[in-house]
Amino acid sequence: MPTISHKGKNMPESPIRKLVPFAEDAKQRGVEVFHLNIGQPDIKTPEAALNAIKNNTISVLEYGRSEGSESYRTKIAGYYNKNGILINAKDIIVTTGGSEALLFALGSITDPGDEIIISEPFYANYIAFSISADIKIVPIVSNIEDNFALPDIADFEKLITPKTKAILICNPGNPTGYSYSKEEMQKLAKLVIKYDIFLIADEVYREFIYDSEEPHQSVLHNFGLDNHAIIIDSVSKRYSMCGARIGCLVSKNKEVISTALKFAQARLSPPTFAHIASEAAMETPQSYFDEVIVEYKERRDTLIRELNKIEGVKVSTPKGAFYCVVELPVDNTDKFAQWLLENFSYNNQTVMLAPAAGFYSTPGIGTNQVRIAYVLKKEDLIKSVAVLKAALTKYNSL
Repeated sequence: MPTISHKGKNMPESPIRKLVPFAEDAKQRGVEVFHLNIGQPDIKTPEAALNAIKNNTISVLEYGRSEGSESYRTKIAGYYNKNGILINAKDIIVTTGGSEALLFALGSITDPGDEIIISEPFYANYIAFSISADIKIVPIVSNIEDNFALPDIADFEKLITPKTKAILICNPGNPTGYSYSKEEMQKLAKLVIKYDIFLIADEVYREFIYDSEEPHQSVLHNFGLDNHAIIIDSVSKRYSMCGARIGCLVSKNKEVISTALKFAQARLSPPTFAHIASEAAMETPQSYFDEVIVEYKERRDTLIRELNKIEGVKVSTPKGAFYCVVELPVDNTDKFAQWLLENFSYNNQTVMLAPAAGFYSTPGIGTNQVRIAYVLKKEDLIKSVAVLKAALTKYNSL
């Protein structure tokens, strides 16, 4: 019988999606499931984006440009310029989601066996992307005790080898919600310049900053990283358009852009209707984001307040995005999360969590943690935590 590749066998299951069959079974039994496991906002997609599709008169759905249309990239550049990131359309490649942007970045700067350093916990799919690129993730652990702040820069430096090609950050972070300070970004910038490597910044949650003392610190702000910085971005969270699958790769390094363009040409072009909707979304007024930020801040505060009422639970306080990592008084959150869906309900309700071990690449870490996405309305978050409290009491009495 033909064999499956080692790469395929090593590809991890999504810690966010692998419990979906158990959730569907629970729903078929009539149990209401609160989805705290996935960052799917319930905020309405801007009308401008939806109307651009509804009112479109395209008669032939043609290929688009591999790098995205000139008009859309110009609008993206304008958005960045307003945020103090001085670029132009030539510095941008439109991609099929932020995921493809990161794959293009890794394909452009690494060879098989190369290494990238990532502070963990990190977005679980980074593991899958590294396997796809045949490279090695070198993790450095951050801690819940300090809300997953940037680890000591000296610890990063100890991990740099001749195979190190980049440091990858998510800012604000998924799953932690941590937002890096200007001082932390300056330390990273100094390090990547010293060793002549790249700093890749996944900035898809840029708009979602709450009570930080300073605004979002982009890797392409004034840190002297024009030749070292690569931004990964997406419309998914910013405009509540996860299903559009439109993102972009941004860099002032012309060789990075010209190389990534070859990857873009190999996959032909981004999806046309989603491209059109994303361009229309750029007209969304600031008031939309102002209202969204207020809503998410209230949800965050509600969730943290309710979780802190449960004995034995430890929770980080996110500065941005819409996730937090929670430490539970159980030995294995993979087992607990499955048990919640298979064997437990409270008032005919249960919760779906994302076990946090899948957000670490170091074996054995995060086994008593979960990631919670506070993308539900406040009333449902309160109900969800009540369910979680009852579940912990029962689970620990078994």
